[in-house]
Formats: sequence, structure tokens, C-alpha cells
Amino acid sequence: MVTANNDSVQIPCQYCGIEYTIFAKREDLASWMMGEGYIQDVLGYLSPAERELLISGTCDNCWQRMFGCWNGIDDDEE
Repeated sequence: MVTANNDSVQIPCQYCGIEYTIFAKREDLASWMMGEGYIQDVLGYLSPAERELLISGTCDNCWQRMFGCWNGIDDDEE
């Protein structure tokens, strides 16, 4: 469950259970949640890891464990 308090959002990772605090403008978060724009546009000042936590409930550590580091190059191209 996401709870908002002023300019901070507390959200737990659905895999490890660690709760993270993300600082975002309340109106930007509401705008994104209402579908008024892409998260990278509306909340572009957040890191990709913070945006992923909002989207999927997955923290960066768990995401890295599940998917590893993607560098944008296919293995076949190396």
C-alpha cells in the first residue's frame, strides 16, 4: 500500500518488505496516478529506481537480483 504524507511517499517492496521513502510533489504523483502522463515525464526528477518502485512495488536491489543489470546491448551483439 502506498501512503502519501506531504511531499513523501512510503512504499514497501513487495518482495523484501523493506519500506522506502520517496520524495515527490503530491500533485505530480496524483497526476501520474490519474493517467495524465508517463511517469518519466511527470516524475522525471525521481531516479529510475524510485519510479520502478512506484510502478511495480519492486525495489532496486530486488529488481537487480531478479533481472540483473541491463546495459542496452543484446548478448548477440557483443
